[in-house]
Amino acid sequence: MAQRIEAGLPDQSDQWRETLLSGHSVRSLKMMRRVMRVLPGPPRCKVCNNPFGGIGGGICRLVGFRPSRKNPRICSLCCEDLPLGGAEVETAILFCDIRGSTGLAERLGPTLYAHILNRFYSIATDTLISRDGTVDKLIGDEVMAFFVPGFAGPDFKRKAVDAGRALMQALGFDGHSEPLLPVGIGIDVGTAYVGNVGGTNLVDFTALGDPVNVAARIQAEAKSGEVLVSEAAFAAVAADYPGCLPRQVTLRGKADAIGIYSLPVH
Repeated sequence: MAQRIEAGLPDQSDQWRETLLSGHSVRSLKMMRRVMRVLPGPPRCKVCNNPFGGIGGGICRLVGFRPSRKNPRICSLCCEDLPLGGAEVETAILFCDIRGSTGLAERLGPTLYAHILNRFYSIATDTLISRDGTVDKLIGDEVMAFFVPGFAGPDFKRKAVDAGRALMQALGFDGHSEPLLPVGIGIDVGTAYVGNVGGTNLVDFTALGDPVNVAARIQAEAKSGEVLVSEAAFAAVAADYPGCLPRQVTLRGKADAIGIYSLPVH
């Protein structure tokens, strides 16, 4: 505790930990879901059951219940409208990046390049959100998402890997289509600090820590059309890929080599 305060970090909140691991405390969640169930208006928040549509949705919006901008399947009060702070929890991190984007932007010009990026963002966010990922950032030619058990369920690691493969297929790497863009995907699993960080004027609901950096570095190793996962991420799906063998790579900023797996996309 003292070390965290001296480092200027907010103390871990029981509310944050419960939300990120189980979606709120069991007692408060059961009560919330019972109350919200009587209000009409699906679809509903996957965590607290509050309605987004119909009369019930209109009533809830008046008191601040609205879809999260980072995961519209969850309400904002279940994530980015929680107090400043967060908790260290096991998290799956996914990065998807366009290969050769500088040359692509030069060839296409700014307007057409922006149009292509918007299609990329739309496909990526739809695919990741449909698999219970939280879209953390759209960073130029890159999308970052994270998966935590409180939002994605106990099989959040598998969902992250499945989302990576599904995204690659949706972008045209399905063996039947012409790929929209040359992209590579990297996935890692580890303990991250997840929560609201920033100051009074700018707060961001995000994930921070070593698995974020590792996932980004793994993604940089991926060829176009390749989904690379760390050993920690692969462990969740190893039974599905019995013949898949790791290759050893040394990631930028890391002293020791790690094993990464290239998963079949289709």
